[in-house]
Amino acid sequence: MKNILTKLNFSKHQTENKPQLEIKQNFGDVFSTFSLKNKLILVGLMAIGTILLLAGLWSVSQNYTVTLPVGGGSVTEGEIGSPRFINPLLATSDTDRDLSALIYSGLLRIGPNNELIPDLAESYEISDDGLTYTFILKENLTWHDGRKLTARDIVFTVNRAQDNNTRSPRRANWEGVTVEQSDERTVVFKLAQPYAPFIENLTMGILPTHLWSNTEVEAFSFSPLNTEPIGSGPYQLAGIKKDRNGIATYYDLTAFSDFALGAPKIEHWRLKFYPNENSLITALIKGEIDSAHSITPSRMKELEQSNWQIITVPLSRVFGVFFNQNQANLFTKKEVRQALDVVTDRDKIIEQVLSGYGLSTDSAIPDFLINQDTNDKKDSDNKPSLEMAKTILTDNGWKENEAGIMEKTSGSETTILKFSIATADTPELKATAELLKQNWELLGAEVEIKIFETGNLNQAVIRPRKYDVLLFGLVLGRQPDPFAFWHSSQRLDPGLNIALYANITADKILEDLHIILDKDLRLEKINSLTKEIEQDIPAIFIYSPKFIYLAPKKVRNISLEKVSDSAERFNNIHNWYMKTEKVWKIFTPQTN
Repeated sequence: MKNILTKLNFSKHQTENKPQLEIKQNFGDVFSTFSLKNKLILVGLMAIGTILLLAGLWSVSQNYTVTLPVGGGSVTEGEIGSPRFINPLLATSDTDRDLSALIYSGLLRIGPNNELIPDLAESYEISDDGLTYTFILKENLTWHDGRKLTARDIVFTVNRAQDNNTRSPRRANWEGVTVEQSDERTVVFKLAQPYAPFIENLTMGILPTHLWSNTEVEAFSFSPLNTEPIGSGPYQLAGIKKDRNGIATYYDLTAFSDFALGAPKIEHWRLKFYPNENSLITALIKGEIDSAHSITPSRMKELEQSNWQIITVPLSRVFGVFFNQNQANLFTKKEVRQALDVVTDRDKIIEQVLSGYGLSTDSAIPDFLINQDTNDKKDSDNKPSLEMAKTILTDNGWKENEAGIMEKTSGSETTILKFSIATADTPELKATAELLKQNWELLGAEVEIKIFETGNLNQAVIRPRKYDVLLFGLVLGRQPDPFAFWHSSQRLDPGLNIALYANITADKILEDLHIILDKDLRLEKINSLTKEIEQDIPAIFIYSPKFIYLAPKKVRNISLEKVSDSAERFNNIHNWYMKTEKVWKIFTPQTN
């Protein structure tokens, strides 16, 4: 019986396929009768038809589908130094700040075009007098461990930042500020006096009260939470690899699905730690890591032809030489400061010291730090002129002595153009000092360079104001607040007015800048301030360095503006992605 059924099925199969076989045989018989010319025509028509069909399908795909980023992928990034304080209140090193930026989030975040956008906050209001800031939190905020995040966490974090015993470098930002919780989602900040830059403080990462409240303030810096953090930021800790000495060699992070601004697209991030720049660059070249930041400009030639996106943006810093007229009397003569300025070759310093990774400036607050559309524009087009500089001196009674040094005699007093430059023991600053010495010696100055270890420079030179000329950099911040650098009340330590500048008009402008919230009016005041300083020449401004980020080409949508420190490259990391897929438009979210 089984054999009969098998035969019947086989016969049925033959019958079902017979028409198809006949069609193929008939087409083959007919095609074989065609001439070569007709065969070529037929094949050509079939090819054209195929192309038209594919073009139609492509057109449908283009018109009715869209490419969207999707989750997936991983990046390994190199860092110099091991983490110690992955804590937004204690972080001081680049490594600590970078990890804190990935793991923690604040009420606000720096968004596109360097504008502040809500992060944990849903909305906020500022009172008309600029003294009260009221924030409403988003609903259903959670920590990485699943616990609920509330206004209580905000109050706790600010109080800890304000506590002297915490020893937070953020403490000064919160002086004179009271913070209170109105309800579970509402927190109110009250200022003793208006302070326009205060809003920037609200990007500070928030700590979880339920984990930190049992840690005594005196033991704050010793808590294991500093190296095994739990936050509410875009990434959460997944694992730590340590060497035999217990030193972390890398941190593994995974995307936090409940991040307030949406789950990051890149699923896995590994930060790998190296003891110095040489080992970091070796790891880059060998392919052990995908990305790195803040490479010394002189080392970039080794990496420029490699497989990275080289992203450069201005750092919110300005380097220059600051005159101490109290210690070196010759700098009380404006023509000396002016002549030294005129002969300074900024472009040569940028090319030879920074390998082109910098922007020249002759302003206390460069335009490219306050205007979004001038990031790559020089802020100084002044060309050095030895002839003009010499004329400035000779017109004011300066002459060369027998040793070829310029000097000026007034009555019985003779002033010699002789002074020293103090600076830190870093390759860029030492090389800059050497080029300045060359420029100024052509003018007829006798210049000595004094190099100090960074800590010693601060303690033994800057704080007591023991220098003739100080070659130094000012960190201006994302929204420049120049008060500490130029107000006359800040001339002595702990103030940062290292030029010992005193100008009544400038003081009034700086005081106004503290309370003016309007962006356009602030810009007008800043322009007035820079013009006032330019006229007085208390310092010679030279350059702003560029932040260098070597990012993998596989990562897309990296958008950086100016930054004040390396961690700010991660401001929009939740929008970065590596993978995409085509989706029918009807299935994509519709926006109004």
